[in-house]
Amino acid sequence: MIFKSAFWRICFALIGAPALAQGRDQEQSFSAFVNELWSDAQAKGVTRATFDLAMQGVTPDARVIAATKKQPEYGRPVGAYINGIVSTGRIKRGGDKAREWARTLDAVEKKFAVERWVLLSLWGMESDFGSAKDKWDVFRSLASLAYVKYRHPFFRNELIVAMGIMQKEQFARGKMVSSWAGAMGQAQFMPSSYVTYAADFSGDGHPDIWTNIPDVFGSMANYLHKFKWQHGMPWGFEVMVPSGFDTMKSRASFAEWQKLGVRRADGRPFPRDGQGNVLGIMFFPAGAKGPAFIVTANFDVLKAYNNSDAYAIAVGHLADRMNGGATIKAAWPADDRPLPREARIALQKRLAALGYTVKEFEGRIDFDLRDNIRVEQAKHGMVPDGNPTPALLEKIGVKLP
Repeated sequence: MIFKSAFWRICFALIGAPALAQGRDQEQSFSAFVNELWSDAQAKGVTRATFDLAMQGVTPDARVIAATKKQPEYGRPVGAYINGIVSTGRIKRGGDKAREWARTLDAVEKKFAVERWVLLSLWGMESDFGSAKDKWDVFRSLASLAYVKYRHPFFRNELIVAMGIMQKEQFARGKMVSSWAGAMGQAQFMPSSYVTYAADFSGDGHPDIWTNIPDVFGSMANYLHKFKWQHGMPWGFEVMVPSGFDTMKSRASFAEWQKLGVRRADGRPFPRDGQGNVLGIMFFPAGAKGPAFIVTANFDVLKAYNNSDAYAIAVGHLADRMNGGATIKAAWPADDRPLPREARIALQKRLAALGYTVKEFEGRIDFDLRDNIRVEQAKHGMVPDGNPTPALLEKIGVKLP
């Protein structure tokens, strides 16, 4: 026993002590982070009692950092992601919820001019119609992201805003739960979005996006309304392009697209009633071999909720299907592999080096960049469909780590 005890003491000295020292260093560093955070929180009106309650027992959560590497709308082929979201079961549940909450949805739609099917689709996407419950402590999640300076200073600011929400609304500490990234309630609002867009539609004095369904609908509708959702305008629709169509063409009015021989895949006419001159953008989310869509300004409003093309298509398509719309007709390419975030950022940096205007370097490819990609694809003898691929990266000299 003495020998074994001595052996383990040596092991502890060689292995355990450095690990504990590293742990103490981390604790001290996190303590310094919390101390520094207090002065900023105090300056923004957070009381010491609120701050201490919010940070009580909070330590960095390694699971939160790991989750930043996994974003479902980017990690799968677009078609697989959309088909997984727009399932038969979810369409049926959306219809059931539409009937259950018809009177509330009537009132919300009248006040905010946002169609109920879009709200139901968002609700289904964000929390599976309220059945998917938040499981993360919003303060621990946001503190973990702020501590490692992930997207700094965004999450640090969100952490302080979350404290202000708990303080102002007098919510219990246990109510303040979220996704791993701090998105709260059935509407999945970040704290700053809650402050700006959460609506007390039930009239009880507290916008509650965790358990109050009228507030959930009102808050989502208020969000879209303030981002200038256009009632009666489709988010977009699948189209069939004629043989020999010039995929360099990306922007035109509905009337112009029709003159070019573009037709809706569901056989319905293009929107009318004064909307013939509305700008529609031709979008090939998986390249010219896959489905083609014409999207409108409402597509950008959906992206304001979650800045992902695949997400916006899924929300729009689910809303259409719940309202009796058709399935997507064209097959999704079997070899579609969206670029990972690091590759998209590298592409953005390369396009900027080539002289194109790039608004941010977070890996989100907007329609202006897709037009730039079309130019580069045409230069290198590729089909100019605006869809970034590994082959394009190789052609324009993007070197990945």
